[in-house]
Amino acid sequence: MNNEFLKYQAQTSPYPLGMEVSHAIGSYIYDTNNKKYLDFVAGVSACTLGHQPPRVNQAIKDQLDKYSHVMVYGEYSQSPAVEYCKLMASLLPAPLDKTYLVNSGTEAIEGSLKLARRVTGRSQWISCYNAYHGNTMGSMSVMGFEERKQAFRPLIPDVDFITFNNEADLEKITTKTAGVLLETIQGGAGFIEPQNDYLKKVRARCTEVGAMLILDEIQPGFGRTGKLFGFQNYDIVPDIVAMGKGMGGGMPVGAFTASSAMMDLLTENPKLGHITTFGGHPVIAAACLATLKELTETDLMKEALEKEKLFRSLLVHPLIQEVRGKGLMLAAMTATAEITNEVILRCQYKGLILFWLLFEGCAIRITPPLTISNEEIREGCAIILEVMDEVQASLKK
Repeated sequence: MNNEFLKYQAQTSPYPLGMEVSHAIGSYIYDTNNKKYLDFVAGVSACTLGHQPPRVNQAIKDQLDKYSHVMVYGEYSQSPAVEYCKLMASLLPAPLDKTYLVNSGTEAIEGSLKLARRVTGRSQWISCYNAYHGNTMGSMSVMGFEERKQAFRPLIPDVDFITFNNEADLEKITTKTAGVLLETIQGGAGFIEPQNDYLKKVRARCTEVGAMLILDEIQPGFGRTGKLFGFQNYDIVPDIVAMGKGMGGGMPVGAFTASSAMMDLLTENPKLGHITTFGGHPVIAAACLATLKELTETDLMKEALEKEKLFRSLLVHPLIQEVRGKGLMLAAMTATAEITNEVILRCQYKGLILFWLLFEGCAIRITPPLTISNEEIREGCAIILEVMDEVQASLKK
């Protein structure tokens, strides 16, 4: 299958991992030789409830028996999407009460950027160096990593960059700024958390100059940091929240949420200010609703913080310089990208799936399903430590 995978399916890198997948269940993925791999990545933070979560699977099957796609987004009332958006409004702080459903995280960013311009009538966006918000042209324009953008220029103009956690840079946010787009916790940069009330200070500056604060919750969102959304750990409320990844329990989806007053601006002057064919797809919305109910009706979010403590207690090794992140959004940092590469590849050989971060080559991504058990955490960390012992021994030769 790998030969055909490489021949017929467009690739994103010269050296894909190439596991031939047979099936997946719970915290494990199985290859076509029936070898099982403990999954510490969860589809890059997307499989919030693990693989084949029963409640999500049943919701998908039930909806398939009723109807699938019937009309472009926003024309018909469809119960999975309506119920989902209503529940989301009840869980978010005011004035975040209206949600636009799209197909992916990068689409959620695109819609958020458009909304900020529509609300303010301004053109400038501000993002952060080493930020990642998706890979469409608009999202790439606010990506703070030139190496990934250069080949695709010219991109959308009037984007300026600041450094995450650098308070002096906040002076760059002015009355010309339509929106400031930040990851609540920087992902590709190395799972960097806001420090010294940074997000509160950004919020205050945006309010002062009338700019929209857009928070990208595509990775931190849906319980991964111990709260439904990462920003709820920092006592602030953004103007717009963009979400995706873990939202659908493994299904492709995204959304952005703002106040009704803001969202209603997309309906006229011009009409169809934002449109999508498959956004709010009833089968996907049913999966999202089941995922959200499972998260909010169980202790999974609270348990994420306890599981973080277990990871930190176990991941102690001379090759690990620090463990960054919050909840089950963690990165074990090594001294060099070469060490990180070796650990990730050797762990896969031994049956543990780890992964990289986009811009920080020394980081080992650890973002397992929220449903992972303490026993599975111990099992995976034992493999990491065993591999690190091997790598450390090879470095001494």
